[in-house]
Amino acid sequence: MIDIIRNGLIIGILTSVPVGPIAVLCIQRTLNRGKYHGFVTGLGAASSDLVYASLAAFSLSFIINFINSHQFVIEIVGAIIIFAFGMFLFRSNPVSRVNKNSIKKESYWQDFITSFALTITNPLIIFLFIGMFARFKFIDAARPQFTTAVGLLAVLAGAALWWFTITSFVSLFRSKINLRGLGLINKISGSILMGLSVIGLIYSILKETGVIINP
Repeated sequence: MIDIIRNGLIIGILTSVPVGPIAVLCIQRTLNRGKYHGFVTGLGAASSDLVYASLAAFSLSFIINFINSHQFVIEIVGAIIIFAFGMFLFRSNPVSRVNKNSIKKESYWQDFITSFALTITNPLIIFLFIGMFARFKFIDAARPQFTTAVGLLAVLAGAALWWFTITSFVSLFRSKINLRGLGLINKISGSILMGLSVIGLIYSILKETGVIINP
């Protein structure tokens, strides 16, 4: 039990480390709204990852066949959603947000849901979990399902630990950034998200048309 919990924590951290749209969104929300808004955003992504980790652990063949059959459509939808997020951030005005915040408190639940929805459109993460599970010998047919479930919760805990660490670190610099700086951060974050979405969209189209061949 100790081994699977330890390995689950390591897998959760390692699968969260790569810098992508969610990391950008977490940093942007931490700087704009505070550490816990950024952390909840990361927690939404971690919960989405838990869904795919569970599918990889308990119904591997079915989910892989589904992803392979609908991969192009899923990738296109994901790219569009990421681009929309990026456009929203790029055009958002931190001054107006401060005025709104004085009347209406930001919703942690909304941060969680938007992050979860954005991450769930990237089912290819399941292949990362498959590789991690193989590397750490996480899946064992002889192991009780309860033990595997505990290991999956450890994966979630590891991801949550990573996001809490990142948002806490970023939050240290939040007080040194004024509204003008937040506006620049919004534009940079939005530009990165839109850029990533366009790159992902082009890659998906080239792969679908056969210009790029999967290794």
